[in-house]
Amino acid sequence: MPAFTEMQRFHLKKFVKEIEKHRGRHTELVSVYIPSGYDMNLVVNHLSQEQGTASNIKSKQTRENVIGALERMLQHLKLFKQTPPNGLAIFAGNVAEKEGQQEMKVWSLEPPVPLKFRTYRCDKEFVVEPLRDMLETKEVYGLVVLDRREAMIALLKGKTIIPLRKTHSEVPGKTKAGGQSAARFERLRDGAAKDHYKKVADFMKDEFLKLEGLKGILIGGPGVTVNDFMGHDYLTGDVKKKIIGTRDLSYTDESGLKDLLEKSEDILADEDISHEKKIVNDFLNYLAKKPGMVSYGKDHVMRLLGMGAVATLLLSESLEDEEIEEFEDIAKKLGTDVRMISVETREGVQLRDIGKVAAILRYEVIE
Repeated sequence: MPAFTEMQRFHLKKFVKEIEKHRGRHTELVSVYIPSGYDMNLVVNHLSQEQGTASNIKSKQTRENVIGALERMLQHLKLFKQTPPNGLAIFAGNVAEKEGQQEMKVWSLEPPVPLKFRTYRCDKEFVVEPLRDMLETKEVYGLVVLDRREAMIALLKGKTIIPLRKTHSEVPGKTKAGGQSAARFERLRDGAAKDHYKKVADFMKDEFLKLEGLKGILIGGPGVTVNDFMGHDYLTGDVKKKIIGTRDLSYTDESGLKDLLEKSEDILADEDISHEKKIVNDFLNYLAKKPGMVSYGKDHVMRLLGMGAVATLLLSESLEDEEIEEFEDIAKKLGTDVRMISVETREGVQLRDIGKVAAILRYEVIE
């Protein structure tokens, strides 16, 4: 299962977007990260000491802004009897747009994964890099689709396919030039194919072996081609060890990369992309076979959600943030499971195109 849910990712991304838009005129915005398990009293004592130090700041406005931010932060920390299980990120400062005015604000967030470090910083902007880093998918898969004529090398990062290289071979077509013997022509084709495979193998070594977080490489293409490529010494031992699956495919372009993922669902079963594809396919199967068990479209789903009829709510990430939060608030009150669906997969695009909101119901509704 993923480290945290797509709804947690959505809220973290929204929080980061809100925090990073603020800028101080001087080093007056305060950021504090408290690791999980850390004694909150030690943090309070440290911030009180920083208040004393801030009284020495020469600029009256900066001094008042820093002391005010620390005071707001200390008051806010009184809401916590102890450090939350995953730690706490807290930010405070004067965010007034006009110079000379004061509008002190404080924000806090328990991150979706445990914080392992402690930070205090006073700067012109809030420190959001640790939170933004949580949003980054660290683990990736290498993807390769090839035949004797062309190849594509790409990465799967989260739910996104990132093309890296596309290469064409010099293998001549099946029709030989006049005067060439069949044997000589076939030797030319075989030689060109070998050069092509060597080039693909070199690209794979260049692109994949230096990657941190590489979980494995998937290779697809016509069965004969893949067997030929894998059965010779084109690939180094280090690259071969990373290959976790091969699949028989008809296409070796962008659609081939998508087919490779479709046919590798057993290998990718624990990845975000597979969870997303499965839940949307469950919805589509119901729609085809038992349409009374599903609903789609904002208004229709909202009505059924309010009735308590929705078991699982599917929300496209292409919805406005406010719409997502409105659906989520109602779903939470009624014990409805909420799934955020990207537009990076075929299934996600289908959801977007039928109205961005869909539901699998708790019971059949005939209308």
